[in-house]
Amino acid sequence: MVPEGEAVNAAPKNRRGIKPQGAKRSRFAFVQSLERGLAVIRSFDEGHPEQTLTDVAKSTGLDRSAARRFLLTLEALGYVEHDGKFFRLRPQTLQLGYAYLASLPWWRSAQRVSEKLTGKIGVSSAVGVLDGPDVVYVAYASARRFPLLLNRSVGTHLPAATSAVGRVLLAGLAPDAVRAWLDEARVEKYTSLTRTDRNDIAHILDDIRRSGFAIVDQELEVGLRSIGVPIRNKGGAVVAGLSVSIIEPQITREAMTERYLVSLQQAAEEITATLPM
Repeated sequence: MVPEGEAVNAAPKNRRGIKPQGAKRSRFAFVQSLERGLAVIRSFDEGHPEQTLTDVAKSTGLDRSAARRFLLTLEALGYVEHDGKFFRLRPQTLQLGYAYLASLPWWRSAQRVSEKLTGKIGVSSAVGVLDGPDVVYVAYASARRFPLLLNRSVGTHLPAATSAVGRVLLAGLAPDAVRAWLDEARVEKYTSLTRTDRNDIAHILDDIRRSGFAIVDQELEVGLRSIGVPIRNKGGAVVAGLSVSIIEPQITREAMTERYLVSLQQAAEEITATLPM
């Protein structure tokens, strides 16, 4: 195990191939053993709810002996259980995610407003924040009308460049931050309509900045459209995004705007009103 403060040359990637996000730190400010322990936890997901030691080692890039030490440590701490062959996460890992939600002073109001919005307009709604190349949902209300959306919930990650929440968040960044994000992000093509050219995306973000909302039309999944607006703090800075997702083959951008934009803006303002000064 690497001693605290030892330099890191190549951080292991998770199953998605994404290195941990964050500002660059000095070689004495990075604890590699903590990073590796978190990578072991992140290796478990919907597609891999239980794993063997070999599975964990392969998905984290650790050797078997290191993966075993981390798994046994996590087991002793109550985050992992083992049946002799397979390792699984224990419910205690929920505390890690809940700690983040609980630290957001507006999280409960965001969830309440999302549920109210979905009840009013009949489609699923979500509140998300930027997390490196992705957006992560911190509140979600399902209309349960569309099977395509049933796997979404609080904690869902979506690519920021191809989601309405992500685009309103990116549009809220300072110009230098947007350029840096576009330079570093890997923009993947999910459908034939996905916009991947960075100059095109930059122009789209300019339009969103002017109009105050984003529409994403089947760029993430065929048949799926979304419209989103920013959530601002009382100083006017964008702190989150609010969107609704629609699966309606014949709906136009104009119809989406007419049907949902005002309700979205009102809901965003309601969340803003609950934010601290």
